Amino acid sequence: MISDEHYKYSVKVFYTHAGCTLVALNPFQPIPDLYSLDVMKEYHCAPQPKFKPHIFIVAEEAYRNVRGQLEPVNQSLVVSGESGAGKTWTSRCLMKYYATVAASSSVVKSQNTVERIERRVLDSNPIMEAFGNACTLRNNNSSRFGKYIQLQLDRCQLLVGASVQTYLLEKTRVACPPDNERNFHIFYQMMKGATDEQRKEWKMPRGQRFTWLPKSEKTLEEDCFHETVEAMVHLGINAERQRQIFRILAGILQLGNVNFSSSADESQLCNLDEQSKDFSQRAAELLCVPAEELQTCLRVRTLKAGKQSVLKPCPQAECSMRRDCLAKVIYAQLFEWLVTFINNSICADESMWCNFIGVLDVYGFECFHINNLEQLCINYANEKLQQHFVAHYLRAQQEEYVSEGLQWSFVKYQDNQSCLDLIEGSPVSVFSLLNEESRLNRVSDTKTFRTRLEKELCGNANISWDKFSKEPHFTVAHYAGKVNYQIQGMVEKNKDPVPPELISLLQKSDNPLLHQIFTDKETENPTNKGLSKVTVVSKFKNSLESLMRILHTTTPHYTRCIKPNPDCKPLTFQKEEVIMQLEACGIVETIHISAAGFPISYLSGLIRAPVFLGVLTCLAVVSQLDLLEDQRKKILSRCAFSIQCCWLRYQQRRRHARQQAATLIQAAVRSWLVRRKVQKWNRAAAVIQSTWRKWRALLKSLAEAELDDAKDLVEEDVSALNPVIRERGSVQLANIQEPVTVRGWPMGLALASAPSITMSLTATGFQKMMSVMASLNLPSRRAEYKVETNQYTKGLASIRAQPKGSVKMHYQRSPLLYADRQPDMKTDVTGFNEILLEKTLLTHYSCETGKG
Repeated sequence: MISDEHYKYSVKVFYTHAGCTLVALNPFQPIPDLYSLDVMKEYHCAPQPKFKPHIFIVAEEAYRNVRGQLEPVNQSLVVSGESGAGKTWTSRCLMKYYATVAASSSVVKSQNTVERIERRVLDSNPIMEAFGNACTLRNNNSSRFGKYIQLQLDRCQLLVGASVQTYLLEKTRVACPPDNERNFHIFYQMMKGATDEQRKEWKMPRGQRFTWLPKSEKTLEEDCFHETVEAMVHLGINAERQRQIFRILAGILQLGNVNFSSSADESQLCNLDEQSKDFSQRAAELLCVPAEELQTCLRVRTLKAGKQSVLKPCPQAECSMRRDCLAKVIYAQLFEWLVTFINNSICADESMWCNFIGVLDVYGFECFHINNLEQLCINYANEKLQQHFVAHYLRAQQEEYVSEGLQWSFVKYQDNQSCLDLIEGSPVSVFSLLNEESRLNRVSDTKTFRTRLEKELCGNANISWDKFSKEPHFTVAHYAGKVNYQIQGMVEKNKDPVPPELISLLQKSDNPLLHQIFTDKETENPTNKGLSKVTVVSKFKNSLESLMRILHTTTPHYTRCIKPNPDCKPLTFQKEEVIMQLEACGIVETIHISAAGFPISYLSGLIRAPVFLGVLTCLAVVSQLDLLEDQRKKILSRCAFSIQCCWLRYQQRRRHARQQAATLIQAAVRSWLVRRKVQKWNRAAAVIQSTWRKWRALLKSLAEAELDDAKDLVEEDVSALNPVIRERGSVQLANIQEPVTVRGWPMGLALASAPSITMSLTATGFQKMMSVMASLNLPSRRAEYKVETNQYTKGLASIRAQPKGSVKMHYQRSPLLYADRQPDMKTDVTGFNEILLEKTLLTHYSCETGKG
């Protein structure tokens, strides 16, 4: 197997499958076109990717698992391996792949680079690597923190946001870089990429050397200051905020050059030489705090005695510790603020996304010449991930074979549960004893702590001690090998104390960002009073348990990065180094299980050819598999065509039936609407006719009631008309000496030359009198009419009453010329019997007309 891998590596094949795990060998040199955009599209668009193994196969498999299920399941890609094996590069490739294939470019939205979520997600990498990665002995770009990035997808599986969770930043590197290693990249980027104006502002002249920047002469491709600044701009960090960040970082570097010397009198403050005073003055100006107060906080400790405070000078070692503590707490809080800002910039609202693909990039297993609390926590995290891998594949795969009825004998594998019990178990473990020692209000004694560890944990086979060692330590047998941990300083690092005077000083800073960070921190933890109550291991354990809960709810995909040689030489393959890593991470057991099971397996339509088959055997099997796949595709195509025909025919028939049904329904509805409208019209007509008949009958009955007084008319001889009256036009109904002048509008007549008509009326009875009043429109001044009656002296005859004799109407001119004249609107008497009057009179009168 190793010889095959050696051959693949020599021909620049860096990926292979081992069961459910993708094995990636670090080439330690750029490989052109291996991660290009065309390669991404090739893997993404293939219906059944049968290409050679690649990190994009794992990425596409996870993406299709989200898209291809009715209820998508969240996915996690776990990238693990030793420091320098290529985990950071692999994680970067995965994020770039998803930002490409899951980009929402087809959605109509702004194309501004600041608003493009894919660009912002990718730009979070350079910032976090600049502030969280460093050059170590084993890796030029080693992650000194762990991160889990959730790429958030909407219902269409488009990338709409992301979130970042970080774990255990190695902040001790800020003030105490290990021998022959560098500090975080951002400091070297500032030193090599700053302009002259920025150097002047940061008080960093060319040639200036800083104690906390070892190996500054070494140049790496990661020392790209412009790329970091550009990423800040894309994420929304404006120029003023950048200025505040870089002044804080420059102030930290100035603190590193402040040295203390012991005073002859212990009651006096430690001495600062002129150069150290100058550096402390620069640091104070960059951090925007009072210089004298800064020097006092570094050299004076405040003791509480009841309600009183006592100031006590600090010895030289404590002064240095307080200086280092100030630098570490500033950098750690600045890093935490950056992570929060990045999340606010790239994280989508919960209503916008429904699933995620997580990418886990944690520090690899570490074993140095001197290992302390940081390495213990890092290796503990790798133990937890190894246990997750064992539970998911090595155990679950064999149980699946048994459930399928195969004759199976379980392959033995290394279970690291006993090692985890040693580190985190209850009630007694390394962590529990370390926390107890940290909570004691006294200075820790390394020998006493070692003795207690030996006494309490002697029953666990995974821990041992070298009694002849000069430095107190203990050895833990991890899944990847034994590691010696130095006890000196471990308890103090676990306490992680921050003197309250330093917190108060930073809260007074005139730097808006520094003031905001520590004011908000004090608001969140008002009871801390500058001293951390939660130990480092407790906080790290809680965050790691939260991560494991997330991983257990997702479908995991494993990528094991292998370091082919310890010296990071390009295309150099050392067999022993590779075997040791494969055995440590459980790949050998994975291969044994896969070999005893099936040579090729399917998962989400992706083909896996395991490494154990060898190159030639693997190629032979994949040639045979292609023939079977071709036949399978032909059968599936015919079946799919038949299904499509049946489906289309069914759809067409269904559509035709729906059209016929719709036509029938429409016709029935229209017919019903017409019938309902006709019925409504008929009912309305019947109502109108009935009302009309009733009204006609009512009018007829009223007329008949008034005709009953015809007998009261007095028949008299009609005398000759007065010439004046004849000339002007008149109507005479009775012969009286003083006729009444009226306008004959009830009959619809008006005389041009005779605006008035003289009428003599005789009526008896009040009803007939009122009928005459209602039927006549009498002219008077100002368009008003006045009726004078002589009902008591002369009596009136009803106009409606049918006269016994003929009614003679004498006209000098034709009334038809003025038939459209209307009576004045304002009147005291109105009539409503015009129609009856007109009808009655028209049937009984005789007309006499003059000339014209």
